[in-house]
Amino acid sequence: MKKITKRAVVCTAVVIGLVILFTLVFLGILTIAEFRPAEIEKLETVKHGAAQQAGPAVNVPFSVLTWNIGYASLDESQDFFMDGGKGVRPSSDENVRRNLSGIRDFLSENHFDIALIQEIDIASKRSYYVNQRDYLTENFSGSSSFAYNFNSMFVPIPFPEFIGKVESGLLTLNRFKNIEAFRMSLPNPFSWPVRAVNLKRCLLISRLPVENSEAELVVVNLHLEAYDSSGGREAQTKAMLDFMYSEYAKGNYVIVGGDFNQNFPGIDPQRFALKHSDYFTAGTLNPSLLEPLWQYASGTQIPTCRLLNEPYSGDLENTQFYIIDGFILSPNVELSNVTTFDLGFKYSDHNPVKIDVLLKYVD
Repeated sequence: MKKITKRAVVCTAVVIGLVILFTLVFLGILTIAEFRPAEIEKLETVKHGAAQQAGPAVNVPFSVLTWNIGYASLDESQDFFMDGGKGVRPSSDENVRRNLSGIRDFLSENHFDIALIQEIDIASKRSYYVNQRDYLTENFSGSSSFAYNFNSMFVPIPFPEFIGKVESGLLTLNRFKNIEAFRMSLPNPFSWPVRAVNLKRCLLISRLPVENSEAELVVVNLHLEAYDSSGGREAQTKAMLDFMYSEYAKGNYVIVGGDFNQNFPGIDPQRFALKHSDYFTAGTLNPSLLEPLWQYASGTQIPTCRLLNEPYSGDLENTQFYIIDGFILSPNVELSNVTTFDLGFKYSDHNPVKIDVLLKYVD
């Protein structure tokens, strides 16, 4: 009996030791492979199709669209485990390809001069390794720039159906010519070991020369922190504000757009009231954050995002909605119109938002 007990203790100790060793080796591999971008990186600008149009130019209207496409996997039939649901990815790649087809059709049918796309996967288990960047730029005429904000060899949650490998980021599509693009790292609120497998948020900055002007149009594509309560989203917002103010001080035109994960001012407090405080909670973009004459640009009635605690049934009363997608414009950019396209979350958990603007002449 004693021998059996001693043998059991030894076996248990060996198993525990092996588990600890495996865990340490696993964490070591993830740490070595961690994506460590520089603070500022110049990005490749890829030309597609026919020559780009001239401009932008002062007093000539143009349009900018933003859309978080939810890696073409978060359509109306899906929920997500971090929002109170159970899903990790669709049951097959058919969802991804159907959604991508719908997204590309929408972009083809609705004119834009610049499109800011968030959550676009290029090689991720969660979207069946479909290269969404190549798919959306295949028939596009203009240029594109891509910046990683999530590049992990393995994301070890949730158990046992792990997210796994993720290569994802921000994509800017541009019909204007002579464009330079840069990636600017944002503050990271996570410490090791979570940091090793988590997102590395950034700004995708596009610099466009303005016709017959010494100024540039600086367009920023972003996706700020979502699941964080340690002040990371606020720190990233401050970094964004500091950057855009510095560019305006140089005499440039500035448009910042994307998924802020913060509700825009002026929304209906009843329609967008918090219904599920245990899940994702959006921050708030307070009007006082902006210096005088800067402005927010987003709709106030049509939601741009839904909570993924369950599939979307069209239940307007019980679904948690947000307006967290939109733009910030510098004082020398005039807003003509804002359009939120109500797609019923058919292809993504976000709806696209488009603005029509022009660059004002400044003495």
